[in-house]
Amino acid sequence: MPEDVQGTHDPRFAELREVFAEHLAGDEVGAAIAVDVDGETVVDLWGGHADAARTRPWQADTLVNVWSSTKSVTSLAALVLVERGLLDVFAPVADYWPEFAAGGKEHIEVRHLMAHTSGVAGWERPFALEDMFDWAHATGRLAAQKPWWEPGTASGYHAAAQGHLVGEVVRRVTGVPLKQFVREEIAGPLGADFQIGALPQDAGRVAEIIPPPPLPVDLGSLDPDLPVVKTFTGPVLDAARANDADWRAADLGALNGHASARGLARILSPIARGGTANGVALLSPATIDLIFQEQARGVDLVLGVPLRWGIGFGLPEPATLPYLPDERIAFWGGWGGSMIITDPARRLTIAYVMNRMAPGIIGSDRSAAYLTAIYQALT
Repeated sequence: MPEDVQGTHDPRFAELREVFAEHLAGDEVGAAIAVDVDGETVVDLWGGHADAARTRPWQADTLVNVWSSTKSVTSLAALVLVERGLLDVFAPVADYWPEFAAGGKEHIEVRHLMAHTSGVAGWERPFALEDMFDWAHATGRLAAQKPWWEPGTASGYHAAAQGHLVGEVVRRVTGVPLKQFVREEIAGPLGADFQIGALPQDAGRVAEIIPPPPLPVDLGSLDPDLPVVKTFTGPVLDAARANDADWRAADLGALNGHASARGLARILSPIARGGTANGVALLSPATIDLIFQEQARGVDLVLGVPLRWGIGFGLPEPATLPYLPDERIAFWGGWGGSMIITDPARRLTIAYVMNRMAPGIIGSDRSAAYLTAIYQALT
């Protein structure tokens, strides 16, 4: 076994470790995998390097930008407010954020933001990546827009905007920024090594993001009014920006969560464990059930592949992710391949994080290989 693989695992997961070692010797640079079963960490593996030059070994506490896996934690924040009786996902967004009613959006409900069906999938152009860092400006722009399709009729992935949309609802309800609420009310109590953004004192343990190949789609050749074009050009994302201090300082609930695999698994584990983890009760079974109320199923207007959405999470869609069991599972992943899976029937939470981004938006060949090995070990 290559020395590059560090950590521990239950004997059932010996094949997973082999698969991980093969990828660390090939297409991974640095990565980590964590598997939690009912509060027991049965897999805690890491290896490789935290930088492209391969001079910094990946450590047990290395953090990495997990891109859209962050959205799962932002959704969890909203569900915690539901549990506390402070938020109703079936209420109009404008009940909490009155300015959002502009542009014919008065009937859009909170669940539509969480399920990517609101029609507000991005910002109207011109809108630069740096504009996302100004919370008041970015949320004000979203509040003023008209939806790009009839809300509730289809999903269109809210790639960069969902963190501001749901995050502003969280801020209006609680009076504190999203990343502060996550830090103080969720990650802190759970002891989860997860944060939206990354504190300056943690800079030394943050892995360098290695961008993926360009997307195989020439957006310039498409109708500029298509949701996919508007979403991915408002703003245009540059993966290398995740390595910059201003990115890490921002509150981007759709994009800039930083975590270890263990931390990502810990913070989402209450969903798989009946709502309570580490003695902290965050959700009731009734609130967890909301996640599994299907909101949309079909070809996503932005990603162009079949997707199923519950409230705040993706649900299994065999046509797109055949390696994920078609069961009562809630999940999502990040650009380049990071993944978070919560499986209440097995009381199972799986997290995979990495710094070398693979092609594509949802999962990768690597995450597929790891998830396949994990579910085989469990059966």
